[in-house]
Amino acid sequence: MASVERKSKNSEYFDGQFLLAMPGMTDDRFARSVVYLCAHSDEGAMGIVINRRAPSLNFSELLVQLEVIAPDEAIRLPEQAGAVPVLRGGPVEAGRGFVLHSNDFYIDNSTLPIDGGVSLTATIDILRAIAHGSGPDRAILALGYAGWSPGQLEDEVQNNGWLTCPADAGLIFDTPLDARYDMAMRKIGIDPGFLSAQSGRA
Repeated sequence: MASVERKSKNSEYFDGQFLLAMPGMTDDRFARSVVYLCAHSDEGAMGIVINRRAPSLNFSELLVQLEVIAPDEAIRLPEQAGAVPVLRGGPVEAGRGFVLHSNDFYIDNSTLPIDGGVSLTATIDILRAIAHGSGPDRAILALGYAGWSPGQLEDEVQNNGWLTCPADAGLIFDTPLDARYDMAMRKIGIDPGFLSAQSGRA
């Protein structure tokens, strides 16, 4: 697991919002992706892709691999733990875990409250809490994250790589993965079927 730091809120920054990949996105790692932006400042940006499932890996198997639980405990996990999806959060540090979760769980010096009832915790303690039924009410686990160097994200938005959209905890936690992109587009009044790769500025 890893730690992140979110800088003070500034209207020029997009933290706490969704980034929606434009149809012209040439990077296959981000085509039709929805990214929840956890941190954005003049030092760069960090976000979690929330609509790409990690192939052939479920939460209980991951807990066993990380030695959070013993193999024979996997069948006795709380229902809440069994429902946690494992996503590909992005290409950076793909072996590290990041948990986006509801604000009913907090670890001092480890949990980063973001916006709209969403927090980020990137320590193994939250996995132990979920495994023992004392974790957050809603959560997703992402392996890796998306990162941008200073000014890079602003340039990509300016050059029509991304649209920005107000974030929605319901879309993060309650919406089927394959519906998240289209739903987020419709949230800002765009029918994805009519969106051209040549659209104007975001």
